[in-house]
Amino acid sequence: MDAFRGSSDDISLQLGLIWNQIKEPLIVPLLRIAVFLCLAMSLMMFVERVYMGIVICLVKLFGRKPDKRYKWEPMKDDVEFGNSSYPMVLVQVPMYNEKEVYQLSIGAACGLSWPSDRIIIQILDDSTDPTIKELVQLECSRWRSKGVNIKYEVRDNRNGYKAGALKEGMKRSYVNQCDYVAIFDADFQPEPDFLWRTIPFLVHNPQIGLVQARWKFVNASECLMTRMQEMSLNYHFTVEQEVGSSTYAFFGFNGTAGVWRISALNEAGGWKDRTTVEDMDLAVRASLKGWKFLYLANLQVKNELPSTLKAYRYQQHRWSCGPANLFRKMVMEIMRNKNVSLWKKIHVIYSFFFVRKVVAHINTFVFYCIVLPATVVVPEVAVPKWGAVYIPSIITLLNAVGTPSSLHLLVFWILFENTMSLHRTKATIIGLLEASRVNEWIVTEKLGDALKGKSGGKAPKKLRFRIGDRIHMLELFVGFYLLFCGCYDLMFGKNHFFIFLYIQAFAFFIMAFGYVGTFVPNS
Repeated sequence: MDAFRGSSDDISLQLGLIWNQIKEPLIVPLLRIAVFLCLAMSLMMFVERVYMGIVICLVKLFGRKPDKRYKWEPMKDDVEFGNSSYPMVLVQVPMYNEKEVYQLSIGAACGLSWPSDRIIIQILDDSTDPTIKELVQLECSRWRSKGVNIKYEVRDNRNGYKAGALKEGMKRSYVNQCDYVAIFDADFQPEPDFLWRTIPFLVHNPQIGLVQARWKFVNASECLMTRMQEMSLNYHFTVEQEVGSSTYAFFGFNGTAGVWRISALNEAGGWKDRTTVEDMDLAVRASLKGWKFLYLANLQVKNELPSTLKAYRYQQHRWSCGPANLFRKMVMEIMRNKNVSLWKKIHVIYSFFFVRKVVAHINTFVFYCIVLPATVVVPEVAVPKWGAVYIPSIITLLNAVGTPSSLHLLVFWILFENTMSLHRTKATIIGLLEASRVNEWIVTEKLGDALKGKSGGKAPKKLRFRIGDRIHMLELFVGFYLLFCGCYDLMFGKNHFFIFLYIQAFAFFIMAFGYVGTFVPNS
């Protein structure tokens, strides 16, 4: 026993000597550089958030509503020309094995109010399940029998995924007679007056190429994970989209719940599948051609948030990897463009892409989950309180303005976002380096009313946890790292940082074992 204790003490002593030898000449300088870079990125994020906060306050203060900035008049009947005075509208609904929501989406599209001879509903079905394809086709036939001009389109491959389907749909001969195209993903349910509220902006303002509506989440209260998503996305729509629309007439198209002027879409080069964010790609290209975009905050379209962890992780990979990869592909094209002002170029490159799509993801993970905890073990490196406490607190509070009703969940939101930042950082780096999985496209699973049917009318609130499920090793590793730093701070530290470290480590463990989101029972 004494021999074992002696050998253990020798190993501990040797490890301590090695640590002391490399700490001063290597670890401390590297950590100081990391702290400096993270503080610089934090300042970028802080300035960006404060700037957008000021702009949104001015927009609200001076009442810069869309109908005051652009001409808007309701569409009226023309006695002489009849319905031909109304523009021809194409409505595209791309689908892929949407068993749970196909009826809702087709019904909502066919329920849009517009002269029946001036609208074409186009269902773009990429389903690989023959049973689902047959159900979708039958639903289209049912609406066609009611007099709706609905087209059921399929193709023999899935090249380009959603972008490929939309591009193929635009090649149909009947599209040539259309002036505008409205796009709705399979889980989106627009209100009947959607076209009456959007089309007039395009008709009376020839410089507008896109009108984007806001998303309204029908299942935000399903579980804690959907509440966290609602907080993040509400900030995106309440602040980011509104600021972009009001100041630069540019923002990223959300891929759905929007209406494009077909001439603007074609002039920009149409749909491209070079990244997994074909919507953002199109928006940037159209903006570089001089087209303006308009966001309508008061026009909301119902849709569904991913409520299982697996679906959410796939979605976040696409939403983080795609923009970073698009930034890599387009940065030089944006810089060389001569159709837009220098100020707009700076906004698109620095603010829209670099700060929001790259810095925000990387800094959230690297600073709060790696560098700050490391300073506990290396006390020679100090982080100023303004960078460790004040700036993150202000950024967090500014984010809460989008969903004031969820203010009491702010702590949970911080822990959730920090944990998801690992997944987003990995995806961002994959996009920047154009590594493997850069073009991975997995359709976000929609549950629709499936859970209600399986639970007697009430969606279950059980969280998903099965020992046999895949364990996410990176989250597990980071969780143990934070736990180690927390224990070290508890034993040797003086600033009680271990409280945060323990809680954040627990959050990583929960994510690592998939103990978050809605549990979907097997049918």
